[in-house]
Amino acid sequence: MSALAAFPPLPHDDLLANKRVAIVAERLVDMRGGERVVTAVADMLPHADIYATVVKGENLPNFGGRRVHTSFVQRLPGSERFFRAYLPLYPMAVEQLDLRRYDVVLSLSSAFAHGVLTSPDTVHVSYCHTPLRFAWSWQHAYARSSNPLVRSVTNPLLHYVRSWDVAASHRVDHYVANSRNVQRRLWKYYRRESTVVHPPVETSRFFPTGTVGDHYLLVSSLVSHKRVDIAVAAFSRLRLPLVVVGTGPEAAKLRSRAAPNVRFLGRVDDQRLAQLYATCKAFVFTSDEDFGIAPVEAQAAGRPVIAYGSGGALETVRHGVTGVLFDDQSAACLEETVRGFDAYAFRPAAARANAMRFSTERFGQELGRVLVDAVENGHGGEPQPWPRLRAL
Repeated sequence: MSALAAFPPLPHDDLLANKRVAIVAERLVDMRGGERVVTAVADMLPHADIYATVVKGENLPNFGGRRVHTSFVQRLPGSERFFRAYLPLYPMAVEQLDLRRYDVVLSLSSAFAHGVLTSPDTVHVSYCHTPLRFAWSWQHAYARSSNPLVRSVTNPLLHYVRSWDVAASHRVDHYVANSRNVQRRLWKYYRRESTVVHPPVETSRFFPTGTVGDHYLLVSSLVSHKRVDIAVAAFSRLRLPLVVVGTGPEAAKLRSRAAPNVRFLGRVDDQRLAQLYATCKAFVFTSDEDFGIAPVEAQAAGRPVIAYGSGGALETVRHGVTGVLFDDQSAACLEETVRGFDAYAFRPAAARANAMRFSTERFGQELGRVLVDAVENGHGGEPQPWPRLRAL
């Protein structure tokens, strides 16, 4: 089913309908948060063409039958499975997407998509999930690697990527940040102002129920930077039931460290996930995210959230009202927080009301206004006179 099947009309919808529009995504390889945003935007703009560097189609919607145009990376050996191995090629890949004929380009970027080349008359709006994490936020983690080969390769590579990334940021006419957290990074790294439009959350898929179980729930990709290991360690010591939904390269290691009270379900369908949300005692969120859709989904189901108090969680969880925030990203701090947690102190209605601030309908209206304003106000590339030097 389409993410926005009953999507309301955009403001000045006829203005955008008469424009040639392209949506440029990053890789489309799974149905996670970024891909759900692409789906929502594709529903907003049913006449737009869609581009991505690599597509792995079995877990993705069909975008209303529209073909997804891909880069040359798609044709390289093993690109769908080993797409990360081609990282040095992605700047070239997005630059070779031919977007000359479009009036409006909307890039949905967490890495390279904002670096597309457009014609001088094209309005380029970039919806930014984050500036490149591995090149900016995680630079020093690579620099401290004990592996000398990793240091010798990644340090010059990341220097090149950061230089390219800053140059690419100047190709964008209007930036939209998915959170205030990302808005600060856009200014810090690019010195670019932006408008905040929080991502769409399909709140209509989740509803509170009268039956709540005793399990805690964690939904995440099982990769190291999500810090799922914190929850596994804490709940293994607490001996409280924790259900983990998600897949990823850390799955085997996490399973080997977990006590029997921690269950790993892998990937589940949407109906099962909604049931797990609605019946959990609380949702556990250990990651420092740019925004974080899962805590909002849990609140839409009326359940409180126990979240690491950093990044997007500061914008989505109301401490003491829809959940609690713990201030140290460690198993010990999470364990202490869970011990003092009282699920009955939180009202399901308050959690759901908070979640509705991030609905798909709200996202469409806000992003639609940004697109219309960008088109009406021009591409932002009008030449400006050189500033005069003030006499000393």
